[in-house]
Amino acid sequence: MIAEVVAAAAADAGPGREILDRIDALCVVRYVSAEHPDPARLIADKLGIDPRERIHTSIGGDTPQAAIGELSGRIAAGEIDVAVVCGGEALRTLSAHMKAGTDPGWNENLPDSQPDQMMGVDRAPNTDVEMSVGCIAPLMIYPLFEHALWATEGGTLTELQGRLGTLKARFAGVASQNPHAWGPSDVTAEYIATPSPANRQVTMPYTKLMNSNIQTDQAAAVILMSNRAAEDLGVDASRRVYVQGAAHATDPWFFSHREDLGRSPAMGHAIQAAMSQAGTDVDHLEALNLYSCFPCAVRIAGREIGFDPLHDPRGPTVTGGLAFAGGPGNAYVIHSVASMVTKLREGSGGPGLVTAVGWYLTKHAAGVYGLAPPEVPFELPSKIEEPEPAREVAVGPRLGPALAETATIIYERDGSPSMGILTAILPDGRRALRNTINPDLLAWINSDRPVTGRPINLDAGADFLPLD
Repeated sequence: MIAEVVAAAAADAGPGREILDRIDALCVVRYVSAEHPDPARLIADKLGIDPRERIHTSIGGDTPQAAIGELSGRIAAGEIDVAVVCGGEALRTLSAHMKAGTDPGWNENLPDSQPDQMMGVDRAPNTDVEMSVGCIAPLMIYPLFEHALWATEGGTLTELQGRLGTLKARFAGVASQNPHAWGPSDVTAEYIATPSPANRQVTMPYTKLMNSNIQTDQAAAVILMSNRAAEDLGVDASRRVYVQGAAHATDPWFFSHREDLGRSPAMGHAIQAAMSQAGTDVDHLEALNLYSCFPCAVRIAGREIGFDPLHDPRGPTVTGGLAFAGGPGNAYVIHSVASMVTKLREGSGGPGLVTAVGWYLTKHAAGVYGLAPPEVPFELPSKIEEPEPAREVAVGPRLGPALAETATIIYERDGSPSMGILTAILPDGRRALRNTINPDLLAWINSDRPVTGRPINLDAGADFLPLD
């Protein structure tokens, strides 16, 4: 699939095979469908090319946009002329093989080679304390961020779910016009917000259609080149879209170390830095594709840059998002950029903003694109370093009084609650993490108002005791 879309991108640019033969750097975003240590070698062999550099990335949804920014900077500096960023997943097919008990054979006869460069750094995404209470995957952690937003906005749980359904319906509407979307897209806000056998409650407050859909077979590719190479290769001016700005930033790595779970300062910094490099701001963007693994990622991005994803007529997506267009693992943002290219070619030319997120609102990349060359020559993108932890995490069964901060409930496939997770703030500012299977405590979490600010006692072992 990935080799096919690289060839298709070259054909879309015009010259086709001539571009493939000029590729200096072939960057493949990490996939999980198979274990290929040097996937760029496999793709190059299928295309019959021999790029000077084969690049592999670390894990993270931010990596496609981060790679585009870094390689664009190298092109601008004259180090390379033509680069490709590509990736995909075949998890739908892999899942079918697993259910059938068959082996897809994807890891047989691999070349004995390693990539020339590993882009990014792989780090453990969770602390032992986070994992000890069940915070082991995005599914359990992003609802905690949503709860923090709910506390800021106010309203009942039903009203919150209505807002989320309305937001996700905007994504479904765009996906219905996207020929590459995985679907479903013919759903209403009410359907998205309402639990049903086909749209079960996964967590509090997320139904299935509010979560990413990673079970897809999808791939995408983006070709980057200098103006000089474009002229040499005969790429028509009407096919060219320029990288006008790019940036990358990181919040405190572990979510439990952050100051406010309803915010992401690094996300705001990355977006603002990319827009600043491009000489634009949010009011002058023609189109946006905000990373949409979960509703809170879109809503927090909007909060950080002053954009209303629920009502702004421009809308928050050009693909349909990871729930409806499909979320092929780390490679989704390549689809974002490819869709933005189409959007800008068909519209007034931009600028358009693409954002990318890795792990738990941890790593953030942003790119600004347009049909016009940037007024300020493009340089290596801004990288904002990871700040020190903003909160210490308290550990122990007896921590005394605290104020509840956020919470979620994880549901079984039959709709029954299986576990609750809660964060709390102690009087000295430290954060505590708890989980529970106690039915009374699950009912307390699942009330019509946020737990935020409600007094609790943390002397009850692994559980907690509400004091209101």
